[in-house]
Amino acid sequence: MGDAITDVLNWLESRDDIHSLRAAVCDLNGIMRGKRIPVEQARKALEGKLRMPYSLVGLDIWGEDIENNTLVFGNGDADGLCQWTGRGIVPVNWTAHPTALVPLWLADENGAPFLGDPRRALARVLDRYKALGLTPVTATELEFYLVDPQSQRPIGPVSPVTGRRLDSDAALSIDEIDDFEAFIHDVCDACRMQGIPVDTAIAENGVGQFEINLNHVADALRAADDAVLFKRTVKGIARKHGFAACFMAKPYGDRAGNGFHVHFSLTDAEGRNVFDNGSDHGSDIMRHAVGGLLAAMAESTLVFAPHFNSYRRLRPGSYAPNAVAWGYENRMIAIRIPGGPASARRIEHRVAGADANPYLVLAAILGAALIGIERQLSPGDPTGRDGQGRQPAKLPPDWASAIASFESGAHIAEIFPAILRDSFIACKRQELNTFALNVSDFELETYLESV
Repeated sequence: MGDAITDVLNWLESRDDIHSLRAAVCDLNGIMRGKRIPVEQARKALEGKLRMPYSLVGLDIWGEDIENNTLVFGNGDADGLCQWTGRGIVPVNWTAHPTALVPLWLADENGAPFLGDPRRALARVLDRYKALGLTPVTATELEFYLVDPQSQRPIGPVSPVTGRRLDSDAALSIDEIDDFEAFIHDVCDACRMQGIPVDTAIAENGVGQFEINLNHVADALRAADDAVLFKRTVKGIARKHGFAACFMAKPYGDRAGNGFHVHFSLTDAEGRNVFDNGSDHGSDIMRHAVGGLLAAMAESTLVFAPHFNSYRRLRPGSYAPNAVAWGYENRMIAIRIPGGPASARRIEHRVAGADANPYLVLAAILGAALIGIERQLSPGDPTGRDGQGRQPAKLPPDWASAIASFESGAHIAEIFPAILRDSFIACKRQELNTFALNVSDFELETYLESV
């Protein structure tokens, strides 16, 4: 780590335009929280000498403490150590003045990992793969909307080329990609500066909706880092161009939602894809992994759909699945086995929304797949492309059901440490209760004088 720290400090010394840094950890909702520090404190941050409260990773979506949180009221809201993740410093060029992010994760006073940190949860799952001589190779696809930041409700942005407001779907429109080329170019340029492996960009199936894919990497922690940093980058660049970027699962009730699709395969110590057996159907290990994903899917739904709005996306007859099912080349179901050459055989997990925490999503997916492999779980028969096959079980239909399923889930207890489970459940219950106390304008318009 010493050489890496020296490299970062040398880079900062060459950037006399950077006067402050952002030192931050990722909370359970996928939000980066931390401090603005003077650049002179870079060494302190990189050497793990910064301190921040353990409770920082367990705040609710509004940044409020969780009621009766033992991390606050049980220990006086004690500080933990902030260790550098080892990820190279992340340049940020969309703020008023250039800066850079130092990505951190929490440890206790003795330097042991703090298991309430979502990044630690993923690292814990990956340690189990390493013990088996297996390496997950992971790629992510994130969808988002550009919206007009001047509007209280989401509406399409104004095209910087035509001057017209977008008001219709334009799936895979090259013209729409061209119209927003300046924005997409700046996003890709900023991602390259940060080491985020951007790949293709497309206009998706909604008004002002786009998808930018990230290339596969043989380091799932880095893949999750990339997804978190990508979301921050898109939001920052969007504001620079006069837009707002929205990763809500379902910003428009009548249009496509924003998904977070995860592709993964596994390689052995020789670098061979263990999902590949030379056929279109994939290996027994691949099917066992699918079996684990199906077995844990219902109780993992809270990870994939963590917010009130998330359940507007998981609807029947859409590209967002609501059933526990798998199949080959079928984008209408939860687990898809894409076609293509056998050497590239992989699993696509299609349940998560773009509003989910990437660390928790990858931990849930890879943890469930590992359970399936270890227990040689059968996935049953695949669903056909026409939807024919056995009637699959359903995902929890609402937020409260998903919280209960997560809390009682035996597979979840194997994947996530108790301190993180308890904190996540308490966080989501507090958010649910807050929403229950707020009556929407539409409810009042509908019922105020009519019932």
